[in-house]
Amino acid sequence: MTCVASFCLFAFTQTVAAAPPPNGCEYPPGLRVEISKKYPGTHLLSLADLDEYDRKLYQKDHGTRCPGLVRVNFYGDGKPTWALVLTAGEGTKRKAELVVARQIGRDWETRTLETTDGTPVVWREGPGKNDGMNEEKPLRAKNPVIVFCGYESWAILYAWTGTEVKKIWISD
Repeated sequence: MTCVASFCLFAFTQTVAAAPPPNGCEYPPGLRVEISKKYPGTHLLSLADLDEYDRKLYQKDHGTRCPGLVRVNFYGDGKPTWALVLTAGEGTKRKAELVVARQIGRDWETRTLETTDGTPVVWREGPGKNDGMNEEKPLRAKNPVIVFCGYESWAILYAWTGTEVKKIWISD
């Protein structure tokens, strides 16, 4: 009887430990420590941070994925790279920062791409030609790109050229 109870407890513990976080947002190993040092007072944007309308828009296209964290081969080198939306403040005083974090060995290299007000989300798109607004020249990306979007307002696409980050407005 004791063996059966021990086995059930072990199986339950493994199931609970393997379950994904309830909000779908979890840093890769080691990145949380780096972010807390470099960006104190911020937290990773989650579905709970979005208002109901924005949450529905996001979930329509992205399901239950995290609106503040996406893995992307941004630099094209295959190293673990993530785009993050870090937020601080509440309501109309909320600030958001788009950060790219790439693992180099055991360390993380971070780069801020944008800072704005509000609660924008992030996702990735594949490589290819991306048209900007108005007179902007199209951007040809050979690697996956990052999209930073303030719903019903604006969207910016970021691409790595091999030497620098380029951005184009794709919605305003």
